[in-house]
Formats: sequence, C-alpha cells, structure tokens
Amino acid sequence: MTRTGHGRTRAMPVLAAALSLLLALPAAAAELLSPFKDRLFAYPATLAEADGGRHVTVDYREERDINGRDEVPERRVHGTYVDLGVRRAQKDLVAATAAGRIAHMAVGRQEKARFIVVYLHGQGGSRRQGMDDFTFGGNFNRIKNLAAGNGGLYLTVDFPDFGAGGARLVAELAGHYAARSPGAPVFVACGSMGGGLCWRLADDAALAPRLGGLLLLGSHWDEGFFASRAFKRKVPLFFGHGGNDRVYPVEKQEAFFRAILARAPGYPARFIRFETGSHGTPIRMSDWRATLNWMAAGR
Repeated sequence: MTRTGHGRTRAMPVLAAALSLLLALPAAAAELLSPFKDRLFAYPATLAEADGGRHVTVDYREERDINGRDEVPERRVHGTYVDLGVRRAQKDLVAATAAGRIAHMAVGRQEKARFIVVYLHGQGGSRRQGMDDFTFGGNFNRIKNLAAGNGGLYLTVDFPDFGAGGARLVAELAGHYAARSPGAPVFVACGSMGGGLCWRLADDAALAPRLGGLLLLGSHWDEGFFASRAFKRKVPLFFGHGGNDRVYPVEKQEAFFRAILARAPGYPARFIRFETGSHGTPIRMSDWRATLNWMAAGR
C-alpha cells in the first residue's frame, strides 16, 4: 500500500492487476446453473446419511409437500412455485433424423447451448408431461427456467417403446442437438419405466461419450450398466427414490447403488431417499439445480 496526500491508502498496481484477473476468470469456473427459486425447492430436513454422505434420507411429508404446496393436490401447484414467462422460449417441434421424424418439445437454445437436459417419461406419459408447468409441484417449470436462464436446452420427446427402438430414437434426437452445441454435456433424466432407456443410452456408441450424467427418478436398476461405456467413463449417476415406492422397491435400487460403489469405490453416484415418498415423489422433489451442478463440477 502507498499513502495519498489525505492519509488514505491506495492499492498498488500489482494488487489492482490481480483483482482484474480474478474478475476476468472464465464463466466455466462458476456453477453451471445459477439459482432459481432455490428456497422453495430445497430438500426438507435430512434424516440420515450413509455411504460417506453419498446416500441421504430426507424428510418427506405428503401433507406438507403435496397438500401444502399445491393449490389442487397433484394437479396444480401454487403460483409462487412457477414462472410462466419461460413459455416464450418453449416450442413444439418435429426433427427429421436417421431414425425418422421425432416429435419433441424444446425450451432454450437450440444452437450453441451450454448444456442439454433430456427428460424421458415413464409408462403412459408423453413429451407433454415434462413440459407441464403445474404438476409435480412445479418441478418441470423449474428445470425449464433453469435451462432457459442459463444458456441451456431442455428437451422432452415421444418415443415408441422403452427398448432398443425408443433408445435409438432418443439417441438420434440428442445427437441432433448435440451436433449444434459442440462440447455441451448431455444430461438424461429418466422417470419410472423410462429408466430402461437411460441404461441403454449408457452404452450408446455415439451418445455415451457426450453424457454429463444420468438421473434415475423412481426408476429401476440394470446390472448391464457395469459393462457400459458410461460406467467405464464414470458418468455421474443420481438416484431419487421414494421410501414407499410400490412399483420399484427402494431397497432393490439401494442395493444396486451400493453394488456400483463396491465395484468402483470412487464412482460419482448419489442417492436421495425421500422417506415415506411414493413412486412419483422423486419427479416432484429432486433438486435439478443441485444435481446438475454436482454432475457438471466433476467433468
């Protein structure tokens, strides 16, 4: 420091230069997603932790997390949870690909996106499920806003089945947009039976190298994952599961999660158990921002 004539301190040029350098650090050093209604979507209290903090059991209560959150339970969330301005960035599209014409919906940048998130529905769903602003506690509206507000792209898609045909179609659509956004990580979130597609995509020769993470939301397990390209690359995995899931028992998904840690102790995997939650609870309650930021930080 040097003194001015009035007794005040003035930073030396070296310090000023250091500060300028700090402020000029690339955006890549920051989190992938900036906050959006974080307080409203934060996890309730933690009940227990295991596996070195990678398995967390959180408090879930239907009276609070559905009845208190929704204007019409399970059909329409209270308005404070959503921002409908994002609808201006939403489009219903058809893409011409090698797998045929693919009906899908998109929110955000269709070119030069910083990241791509693909949501795959379960049995009986459609591309419209993941674009519904008011169901599932407004959580789909949140990922739409997170994508649009952070230079990303969010996609939902119709597919014919949960097997090879559906996986090929999803891979083609993801590749179609990934080619327009070189370097953008592709995160695939699979609800319920849609998990069958997540596991197939984990070994897709074209898509697996682009994967930034897989999110299994109330979904199932597949030991074929251990032989996949994604497993070998240590693509991050997120498991969200209800403690009272009667479709896919939570204990079986937890056993699969721990089998992954046993095979590869340093594997980037996290498990959030929503105690007392049902089959659809992870779609309502999983924190998109926290999960995607964690996945991106490990790339």
